[in-house]
Amino acid sequence: MGLGKRRRMTILPGPDCTTMTDVRAGVDALDRDLVALIAARFAYMDAAARIKPERGHVRDEARKAQVIDNARAEAVRLGVPEAVVADLWETLVEASITYELAAFDRR
Repeated sequence: MGLGKRRRMTILPGPDCTTMTDVRAGVDALDRDLVALIAARFAYMDAAARIKPERGHVRDEARKAQVIDNARAEAVRLGVPEAVVADLWETLVEASITYELAAFDRR
């Protein structure tokens, strides 16, 4: 098969998967989507670094808590492990703050 002619796999919903190939294809597709969403989120960090007037405004603990609480509530609504989502968002928000600080310093 040539590089430009890769076979497209049908991505099945998790409950419809019957093989590990199905599962892995779904996970890989979701991971690509998640990375794209993270890239979009980081574009907002670039905008925040451009908009905030002072470096000290980058870290906002009240907003951080709100973002994590929002993610936790969404996890509960969707029936996924709330603590896992909160831990992931803690890491995501801290990485976003680090990224935004660097972006602020570059401007």
